[in-house]
Amino acid sequence: MRLRLRIIGCPRRALALLDAARPDCPDCHGEGGIAQDYGDESGEYAGTHWYRCDCSTPWCVVLLPLPRLPRPLRRRTAHRDPWSAEPPF
Repeated sequence: MRLRLRIIGCPRRALALLDAARPDCPDCHGEGGIAQDYGDESGEYAGTHWYRCDCSTPWCVVLLPLPRLPRPLRRRTAHRDPWSAEPPF
């Protein structure tokens, strides 16, 4: 078992302890899973299935919930483009 710290965002941002994949795994080469592309009836690309490798486990332990940023420091979704051709009035 190889442990790592990661910030997760579901349902609220928190610092979590996760299990990492073995870097010397012959099946997934340390990625933690195997991606397999698939197609539809006509043979066109339709998506990718992700299969978890046996070298990593899906468990997660939340260590510390992170506080929310104060309202003035949060990202603003509506920002004004400084190079806009719109007049300011």
